[in-house]
Amino acid sequence: MQDREQLFVGGTWVAPSADRFIEVISPHTEEPVGRVAAAGTADVDRAVAAARQAFDEGAWPHTDPAERVEAIRRLVTLYGKHRDELAELITTELGAPISFARRAQVALPGAMMSALTDIAADYRWRENRPGTYGQDIILRKEPVGVVAAVVPWNMPQFLTVTKVIPALLAGCTVVLKPAPESSLDALFFADLLDQTGLPPGVVNVIPADREVSAHLVAHPGIDKVSFTGSTAVGRQVAAASAPHLTKVSLELGGKSAAIALDDADPATVARAVRLSGMGMAGQICNSLTRVLAPARRIGDYAEALAATLSAIRIGDPADPGTEMGPLVARRQQERVREYIDTGVREGARLVLGGTDLPAGIERGWYVRPTVFSNVDNSMTIAREEIFGPVLAVIPYHDEADAIRIANDSDYGLAGSVFTADTEHGLDIASRVRAGTFGVNQGYSMDPAAPFGGLKASGYGRELGREGLEGYLDIKSISVAAP
Repeated sequence: MQDREQLFVGGTWVAPSADRFIEVISPHTEEPVGRVAAAGTADVDRAVAAARQAFDEGAWPHTDPAERVEAIRRLVTLYGKHRDELAELITTELGAPISFARRAQVALPGAMMSALTDIAADYRWRENRPGTYGQDIILRKEPVGVVAAVVPWNMPQFLTVTKVIPALLAGCTVVLKPAPESSLDALFFADLLDQTGLPPGVVNVIPADREVSAHLVAHPGIDKVSFTGSTAVGRQVAAASAPHLTKVSLELGGKSAAIALDDADPATVARAVRLSGMGMAGQICNSLTRVLAPARRIGDYAEALAATLSAIRIGDPADPGTEMGPLVARRQQERVREYIDTGVREGARLVLGGTDLPAGIERGWYVRPTVFSNVDNSMTIAREEIFGPVLAVIPYHDEADAIRIANDSDYGLAGSVFTADTEHGLDIASRVRAGTFGVNQGYSMDPAAPFGGLKASGYGRELGREGLEGYLDIKSISVAAP
């Protein structure tokens, strides 16, 4: 049982303004594993004021970019020393299998931090440009200001890194608001930031519920909101930020399609789909959840997916052999079960899984890997983001039909195509409306590549040079000879 009864504000650990706490519950045991101080609106005001002062009056925004890079490299070193502790914490609070937590929730964010510092080290912070009227133009890339980084629970360290690290490298100051479910690892991250030696107020960490989060994103002291979460909440964030014309980037939901062409191999597609989203029990926004297969081979793909997913080892997330753990909360388990019932009711064929607990498991918020075949793209399970281990296998008649189905979605986050002809796969990729795409793989999030979506999947990009530029403003300076 871990008790964290303070918030990280202004470079110090402080008591919350009110006697309010978040109880962290294990998704595996359904028992409490921690208690965390919950920020109130007064704490938001205090954190924003600290970040505002650090930006408006402090040295961080004016520090040489090379010094900011070195500061983050110190953080990377500290992060590496505590990887095992952090992975175990994420497994405890979220039910992520320990093997997955070590790899995707901790080791990958550490590597991404290093890659992002390399991008910043090579970035052109100033550019000279000849002006049209004979005057020299200087373009300066300057930090956007105080950033509210709102991070969900499903990939907390990964998503914290994609927001906080580019913001810091740009010279911004940050108020990090983690989800209640992942508050323990966020405060551990704050411990590491504290040891890094950043100036007071440059990063502030305040776990809070939805109501307090709404106060943060609407705060007039915030210059940019970077939000990852559901599309419904993303719309609320955009609306709340609008009165102050606060800059916003939104990474929202997805219903990504894996298009299997005639020459694709069902077993290969099944393995890619398994890697795409089963590590967090399907609770990943860019998971391939719609598998589009030639109508004449629909049975082959349903069978391959059922065989591959039925072999997943489900159980105690602390066991190194476990491949899939529970969903994050009872509400999420109930939501996914409702979608499974809806799929059956609307006429999809249940090939694997269902609403019962996995064999040998008597408690915990588990849902078995579930595969539906002969799904029509108009069905609920094909249109709405389920955020659980549920796949829909959808038949298509020809490639034009496959592309039409892939694009017939409110979302446009990611997707993939599988084919023996790579060039043809690239052609298909150019015709699907998605911000990120893979050829013969589930989309791989490379720190050098910008990540983000279209349509109801949001706007703005994270990672790569473009992710850094999302935290920068461009100042144009015109220079005339004296």
